[in-house]
Amino acid sequence: MEFQDKVILIPGGGGGIGTATARRFLQEGGRVVLNSRRQAVLDDARAELDPTGERVELVAGDVSRRDEAQRLVARATERFGGVDVVVNSTGIFRVVPFLEQTEEHMEEALDSILRPTYWVTQAAVPSMTERGGGAVVSVGSMWALEAIGATPTSAYSAAQAGRHMLTKNLALELAAANVRVNTVALAFVETPAYERFMSPGEARAVLESVNAFHPLGRHGYPQDVVEAILFLASDRASWITGTTLAVDGGATAGKLPAAA
Repeated sequence: MEFQDKVILIPGGGGGIGTATARRFLQEGGRVVLNSRRQAVLDDARAELDPTGERVELVAGDVSRRDEAQRLVARATERFGGVDVVVNSTGIFRVVPFLEQTEEHMEEALDSILRPTYWVTQAAVPSMTERGGGAVVSVGSMWALEAIGATPTSAYSAAQAGRHMLTKNLALELAAANVRVNTVALAFVETPAYERFMSPGEARAVLESVNAFHPLGRHGYPQDVVEAILFLASDRASWITGTTLAVDGGATAGKLPAAA
């Protein structure tokens, strides 16, 4: 098994991509520490993944705060001995025109994307270094690479761009410690996150409407993303750091001609 006895820390682990990622790491022999602000979401994830709790630890808390990120890593170390992999999968995607953005919108984007990535990674690196190295994989976005006119997301895009650039900075700073840092950049992926700001029916309609936006003809699913995350976290990617891998159905490759 590729991650036998490795310890994987997943902020945002109660979400669709986070839970799917945790499942695959468990299948590969890993032990997983899930974080979310909502205990109920974590309880549901553990019931689905490992009802015994033998290989899954839950830590509820707001890791946009440095002290909470440090508490998360301390709990992972207490329970499983340290941290080998961090998967930064936190984030809220909210479509709001620029002139309607408020301080609350900007703070939400920073608190759900950039600050958790920054503080959790900082807290985890000493443990990775003590264990001989590790990997950080952040869940980024094509909206950090391109502006999409139909989805005005300036606050989200700015925060995700920060996550992408943090990948490059940390890849250089942490290379000597054998800690690799990479990002996957996603297009439209079907997760429960859409239902946080629209009804299930509306979310389904939106996702079906964007199938043609992707050259491969469909939106993504968590399982499409998970394999890329596992690859970048694994020894198979031991000579890859500082990269952004597009997992987007071809959306950033170019633009298809308009339908006749």
